Amino acid sequence: MKNIQLLIIAIIGVTALSSCQKYLTVSPKTQVVQTVLLSTETGYKDALTGVYIQMKSNNSYGQNLTMTTIEQLISSWDVTTNSTEQKLGLFNYTDANVDALMTTIYSQQYTIIASVNAILGQIDANKSAFTTPGLYELIKGECLAIRAYCHFDVLRIWGPIPSASGSAVIPPYVTVLSNQPNSLTNYTQFQGQLLSDLTDAENLLKGVDPILNYSLLNLSRPGSTATTFNPTDTYFAFRYLRMNYYAVKALQARAYLWFNNTAKAYECSKVVISAINPDGSVKFRLGNTSDMTAKDFALTPEQVFGLYDFNLYTKYNNLFANGTLKKGTAATTITTQLYGNTGTDIREVNLWLLVTQPNQAKTYICQKYNVPQTIASAQADVNRIPMLRLSEMYFIAMETAPLSEAQTLWAAYRTARNIPVTTLPSDPVLIQNTLLPEYRKEFYAEGQAFYAYKRLNSLTASVLFVPTGSVINYLFPLPKTELVK
Repeated sequence: MKNIQLLIIAIIGVTALSSCQKYLTVSPKTQVVQTVLLSTETGYKDALTGVYIQMKSNNSYGQNLTMTTIEQLISSWDVTTNSTEQKLGLFNYTDANVDALMTTIYSQQYTIIASVNAILGQIDANKSAFTTPGLYELIKGECLAIRAYCHFDVLRIWGPIPSASGSAVIPPYVTVLSNQPNSLTNYTQFQGQLLSDLTDAENLLKGVDPILNYSLLNLSRPGSTATTFNPTDTYFAFRYLRMNYYAVKALQARAYLWFNNTAKAYECSKVVISAINPDGSVKFRLGNTSDMTAKDFALTPEQVFGLYDFNLYTKYNNLFANGTLKKGTAATTITTQLYGNTGTDIREVNLWLLVTQPNQAKTYICQKYNVPQTIASAQADVNRIPMLRLSEMYFIAMETAPLSEAQTLWAAYRTARNIPVTTLPSDPVLIQNTLLPEYRKEFYAEGQAFYAYKRLNSLTASVLFVPTGSVINYLFPLPKTELVK
């Protein structure tokens, strides 16, 4: 990157319920601090935990790349006239406030990447510090996967439309922590480095990740008498909250589809869809009516990877319940325009709520992040921001599988959502057109619909809620800091 110096990295260490925090400044003067922290197993665990906390920043997946900014690009929320949010929805990328907001997101992504690179830059030299079997592979594999995850979203936002990548200048794929600017790259090089990181992550995790051998339920109850999962280190538990082996396969599927390698996209998506537990039950299942009834609105059984957010209850109240993020004042906006007025779709029936604000205005809000203030012991822990979901793997497989298999997957998906099963068209382009509205319904407030539209270079008329008269623009300019010589 140009002029983003990557000198300061916040590494915030938390273990169990501890609120202990550690901050690491990486520069020539304080290199010893980095060396000391990254010289023990505990130091590496704390450092990687800090990376996940950085990912939950509001400038990244804690808000802007899930609930707010990325959704404003496709007008998912009502906006105030002349606000930054309205200008985002009108694709006014030259506006100073829009530019500042997007530059902040860009910077945060590379800050996370820098933190990962700080770990990766030390871990091989200090491999002897790891005495717990599998921990070295686990931490290094997760770091490589996170580096790929964050870079991929930089590409999906600031890179070209995949079908017109041509000679486009691409943001850098940064693999070394340095105080020197990084050069911009090209599409082919970026793609190669990203897929290489994911391959390396897969190879590291496939021999050690407990998610391969235990169910999600068992992983959530380490040491319990009700499970055989009793790790010597609870760092191996709760794998669905980390970039686990199946999360790597899911990200590979997402990336290969973007790069139009349909055979590999299909292969990777099926690994996730077909994953089973030792007893033969499916590892991940599509959410259904029972989950919504239990107020698991984010459908945690199908989350291959989700970020755990202790503050999700507060965030929901500050962003959604108070009407800051809302869509429409009449039921038709959501029930008819978005869901087609089925009357049965579990999202249409359960996910949206008509509320009356203090000024007596009625607004529709999304309950996806409506979680209890206190989780009862018998409840699923729902304080998660979805990052990779099984339903997306179904969509990828439907787009890339033989028609008969795609129809079977389509039937399973629609049955889980409690809507009538229809027949998929035989033409691949028509299948894409059939799936696009499903991305809109499925990933509201998660950020993934924008990427689906950009990947296919969808016309304005195909993007629900885009303002009348505007022309959609998927090509974000690089931050000005990148263009300074």
